[in-house]
Amino acid sequence: MTSQRTSLTPPADARPPVRHPDAPAPGEPLGSHYDQCFGCGSQQPHGLHLDARAAEGVGVTAEFTVKPEHQGAPGLAHGGVLATALDETLGALNWLMHTISVTGRLETDFQRPVPVGSVLHLDARVTAVHGRKIYCTAVGRVGGADGPVAVRADGLFIEVKVEHFIDNGRPDEIQAAMNDPDQLRRARAFEVNP
Repeated sequence: MTSQRTSLTPPADARPPVRHPDAPAPGEPLGSHYDQCFGCGSQQPHGLHLDARAAEGVGVTAEFTVKPEHQGAPGLAHGGVLATALDETLGALNWLMHTISVTGRLETDFQRPVPVGSVLHLDARVTAVHGRKIYCTAVGRVGGADGPVAVRADGLFIEVKVEHFIDNGRPDEIQAAMNDPDQLRRARAFEVNP
């Protein structure tokens, strides 16, 4: 019997990820890449307001508090919202490699319900890089960073150029981001985005 290879399995000649020398130090907050982002943006009233921090290696930790506006079944987080939290955390990994990329594939496993009012503790890592493909994995726990696993995800991100966003985004939002006088915010608006 042979093992099954999927698009989320790095090929044998994939290389280990490399943390960029200018990446934030472990423990440093990553901040929002764009204030209108549903995952991490501070200006989205119903957004996740995900709080991500650099971890060791090419890793990120994050926290997300499930609010009533994030529920699906009464009193429980909507699965799509949990998948978004995983995707946002995985996307933040690219900041550590100083790579612009988009989500190519995201596979999620839901293992236990996440109640409204819970804090979801997320831990994400890049596992391999092959050409433009970035392979990564994440886990979300409730009740603390060592709590029981509620959700898991494996992702495949694809490196792109900034033109991907400029050519495909709504012109008024693109122009507003490009006109931001803060160079770091302007660059980050296009750095981590699905």
